[in-house]
Amino acid sequence: MTKRAKSEWIGVVLVCAKCSKKVGACFGRDGDEPLAKALRRYAGKGRKAKVGVVETRCLKLCPKRAVTVVDARRPAEWLVVAPGEPIDALAERLGITPQA
Repeated sequence: MTKRAKSEWIGVVLVCAKCSKKVGACFGRDGDEPLAKALRRYAGKGRKAKVGVVETRCLKLCPKRAVTVVDARRPAEWLVVAPGEPIDALAERLGITPQA
């Protein structure tokens, strides 16, 4: 029998782990966090967040010195995020509201 777990997510953001590893920790307030971690800190962690941030395997776009991000609510529009881009602006574009 399949069990269900409740979540408050209204969307999911996929972050390419391979791109993120290549670029390194250059996001967040102090520029010392990987992109997925910075987005999770902004949105809130776990099932209580409004938007889930999930690191995934390689998305096969492989931009130079950037990270590939996909908003599952808009799968036709992939984002290529350069290091140091402000998390506030990116979160707003992805529809992520700051945690309370």
